[in-house]
Amino acid sequence: MTSHVPNEARVIPLRPRAERPEARPTASRPTVSPVPPERRPPTVREPLWRDLVGDVLRRERLEQERTLKEVAEAARISMPYLSEVERGRKEASSEVLAAAAGALGLSLGDLLARAQGELVRLASRHTGAGAGRGTPGTRFDGMCLAA
Repeated sequence: MTSHVPNEARVIPLRPRAERPEARPTASRPTVSPVPPERRPPTVREPLWRDLVGDVLRRERLEQERTLKEVAEAARISMPYLSEVERGRKEASSEVLAAAAGALGLSLGDLLARAQGELVRLASRHTGAGAGRGTPGTRFDGMCLAA
């Protein structure tokens, strides 16, 4: 006898839900005045991984002077889907990324390394942290993707 498991994702919150305001003691937190808008740092949108990977794929394809159709056929991916991946509109699976990279003569590792290099370059430009790894005072909060 088999049990039916619903096809639903289980959501695990990363942070506990905020307590109701009436349940919080008021003396536990010091009051902090809000920062005026003119003193706030400018809001910078961090690049999305799918945008970076898509940019790398498109740049490599154009450097090779190949059409979207040629690469899509070699990778056995539909041309509209590859276009969406290149434009950062689709979050492609590792199989699709490996196929697209392979059609361009790259390994999945090469593709991800190039995207990671672009991420580091953009992040250092936005934060002003031009220093590299291991420099005192730098902080690396990120994610490691292995291929």
